[in-house]
Amino acid sequence: MTMAKSGIGSMRVLLLGATIASLVAGSASAFDIQSGVTKESGPFDLFKFGFKAYKNGQKEDAIEAYRYAAEKGHTGSRWALANMYAYGDGVTKDDFEAFKIYNEIAAQGIEPGSEDTGFFINALLSLAGYYRRGIPGTPVKPDLSQARQLYFQVASTFGVAEAQFQLAKMMLSGEGGGASIQQAKKWLNQARRNGHAGAMAIFGNVLFQEGQTVRGLAFMTAALDRCAAKDCSWMQQLQEQAFSVAGEEDRRGAVALSQQFAQGAD
Repeated sequence: MTMAKSGIGSMRVLLLGATIASLVAGSASAFDIQSGVTKESGPFDLFKFGFKAYKNGQKEDAIEAYRYAAEKGHTGSRWALANMYAYGDGVTKDDFEAFKIYNEIAAQGIEPGSEDTGFFINALLSLAGYYRRGIPGTPVKPDLSQARQLYFQVASTFGVAEAQFQLAKMMLSGEGGGASIQQAKKWLNQARRNGHAGAMAIFGNVLFQEGQTVRGLAFMTAALDRCAAKDCSWMQQLQEQAFSVAGEEDRRGAVALSQQFAQGAD
């Protein structure tokens, strides 16, 4: 899969940290400064050294090790380096540099079942975010069609809830293509089944607007039990607005039903 074939964000894929930890488990000695790791070492040894250096707060050493490993084609090191530029973590924040590295990962593609799948997915999501916003002062301009295509690729091929959620939002607003409430509902429903609280809240709001008052309000209420702290505010506003216009009987029914939804029942 190449950039040309796929049509290839500042968001991370869940569990990538655990993936890296599992890769280096049992290999602590390779990180020791006395272990003989140099720029001529193999890419995986450099990656392990960089990972340990990063965990110890030695970010300059981590960056150097990641760069050498990345030059030797190590995908995990490319991903780690791109994230450091994207978040200004140990280096001056540079979204364009991050974009270029994510683009390299995406262009490289992956084989089915590859251990690099998580890094590849993260790169696509990050690229989608950059295309959605653009990067001021660089050749990367907003390209909503490209962003939507990337989200669709990750949502459909890998079933990632965040991609399904972002794709649905673009479909609701008509960003990067035609608006489609039905298609948006399909992706929101998949994302909320995959545990995405934001998708559950918006899915509920769409149902509420369609007249499914109790069911819609119940989903919005259940989402508040699952939301991350940074997202709870907008979900609560959405729920409270709907709650304020619902009748008392619908409110009671929604609260009861929301308990089932919060436990995973449909």
